[in-house]
Amino acid sequence: MAKRRSRGDGGLHWDEKRQRWIATATIGFKPNGKRITRKASGKTKTEAKDKLKEILRDLDDGLAITPHGYTVKDAVTTWLDYGLRGRDPETVKNYRYQAEGHIIPNLGARKLRELTADDVDEFLAELSLTLSTRTLRLVYSILNRSVRMAQARDKVKRNVVPLCEVPTGQAGRPSKALTLDQVGGVLDASENTPMYAYIVLSLLIGARTEELRALTWEHVDLEGKPNGDPVVLPSISVWRSVRQDGDTKTRKSRRTLAMPTRCVNALKAHRVYQDARRELAGTRWQEHGLVFASQVGTELDSHNVRRAFRRVVKAAGLNPKDWTPREMRHSFVSVLSASGVRLEDIARLVGHSGTAVTEAVYRHQIVPVMVEGATAMDRIFPKAS
Repeated sequence: MAKRRSRGDGGLHWDEKRQRWIATATIGFKPNGKRITRKASGKTKTEAKDKLKEILRDLDDGLAITPHGYTVKDAVTTWLDYGLRGRDPETVKNYRYQAEGHIIPNLGARKLRELTADDVDEFLAELSLTLSTRTLRLVYSILNRSVRMAQARDKVKRNVVPLCEVPTGQAGRPSKALTLDQVGGVLDASENTPMYAYIVLSLLIGARTEELRALTWEHVDLEGKPNGDPVVLPSISVWRSVRQDGDTKTRKSRRTLAMPTRCVNALKAHRVYQDARRELAGTRWQEHGLVFASQVGTELDSHNVRRAFRRVVKAAGLNPKDWTPREMRHSFVSVLSASGVRLEDIARLVGHSGTAVTEAVYRHQIVPVMVEGATAMDRIFPKAS
């Protein structure tokens, strides 16, 4: 007759249905007196017994008893559901896209308690063949925070992700700017489209796309004070963005920009167009005072803006896959720099706190040649006749 196990040593039994040995241990009691048990299984009695010993050893050492079936997918999904509360919807969408596109397909089935630093290193090395370094860092951060949350909830005893380094990925596509002729072509191609005013403001005053999507009519002055002293030009006040808190990217981004005549005319035509859309929508229209709104008055989605912009780019004879709306802002900087506008003035126009940010972000669009010294020396030492 088999010797009965002592109280507190757990139990082992054969599960005929599962065709596996089941190890069971009581690790405590709930407030209502109900037992808290942990189970593990093995194909052989020895395997199940080893898992039972591990559970009891952790219990004796005061360590949390981690569940055997909890996977990387479980950890990542939990973090996506509960670790991103209060974040901007676009941020949540991006994190979920990266997790579901990279982490879950490659590591999701791995049991979290069996995940090793080698697994993570191999996973990141594989991704580095196709992803940029920036994206790799984001994927690494999502995985790290997911496992850290699981560790805090006693799902795993150790987080191995911080033991790994993020490898260098592929070089990202550098931002570029439209040439002056291309800017003219895009403006012409957009003239009879609903995107015309949006594109004109992007190219001629350099507003960010998230600032234009949040722009309201109360922040638009189409008349100015032409007879004032001093004269006040028509302008827009960039005080809001589609970020979660509704504020602009930085304090310096809050700015009032005078508008060229072409912008004023485009906005006047756009207001007429929007009035017609409001009447056509009838009761479906939701009034938010937005300058650039959907067919029913709601805020534009970034993907809709991108698709509409690329249709215009294609009509202008350019490859739509090569361009994004944010590169209209780069084009604005490039045109001003090529026209001799001072870097300090460009920084103020684009809402940067100083020229260092402008030079770092738009280094490919800033004319690198400094002409002030040469011009001054030509004046001081004129060429002999």
